[in-house]
Amino acid sequence: MTAPSFSVYGLATPLVHAGDDMATHILAAVKRSECRGLQAGDIVVVAESALATAEGRTTRLADIEPSAEALRFAEEYHMDPRHVEVVLRESDRVVGGIPGFLLCMKGGTLLPNAGIDASNAPSGSVVLLPVDPDASAARIRAAIAERTGADVGVIVIDSRTHAMRLGCSGVAIGCSGIPSVIDERGKQDLFGRELEVTKRAVADCIASAAELVMGEANECVPAAVVRGIGLPTGDYAGVATIDASECLFMGVALHTDPALLVDGKRKP
Repeated sequence: MTAPSFSVYGLATPLVHAGDDMATHILAAVKRSECRGLQAGDIVVVAESALATAEGRTTRLADIEPSAEALRFAEEYHMDPRHVEVVLRESDRVVGGIPGFLLCMKGGTLLPNAGIDASNAPSGSVVLLPVDPDASAARIRAAIAERTGADVGVIVIDSRTHAMRLGCSGVAIGCSGIPSVIDERGKQDLFGRELEVTKRAVADCIASAAELVMGEANECVPAAVVRGIGLPTGDYAGVATIDASECLFMGVALHTDPALLVDGKRKP
């Protein structure tokens, strides 16, 4: 039996600017890369910061007037009030925070500062998340299919920290053309026991693999091609999430303090 394997190819591009077409950047980079074109079943991974920049999702802090709530959070968590104001505007609700970060709920997921980052943004600006990462992934996938004929999957990724772990790794925030989670329930383990709860977050695993070649600093590698995973491609959309009450980490916290999840006015 041959063990499975896959390949990851980084896609280097020029600096991305507002109004750029990410599909054009990706396809030009593919021609220069060692992957030698796109094939059916390939998975194109795109960094959210580059995509958001192309979609005009950067904000100049000098243009932001902090609200009273932003000023209060900024004092409590030692943050720039203008940055806090942008975070509040982008958040569904604020859960809490630590110095430098607000922990926010946004689009059914828990993330620091509503995904807003000053890294890889022009001086004095911050980059927001794409408005609809799933729709962005679908547009890029459709453009690639139209221009190359290749049926690929597309994942939009971000980097996140995880509970009680140092450092960050990749996580999928948008997905088109492949399933984001594979249900392994019903399969048997090495000793014949049936798996009862296991579901593999394959899009997140692919995101982390791609981040190894994409980097986090000034590499200018905002995309990658992952080949050989063997996932089905087709009419798949979105990244599967669960309610906070079903989450192991948030669920325990909610049982301890049911008022933990609060809206922007700090009310349950």
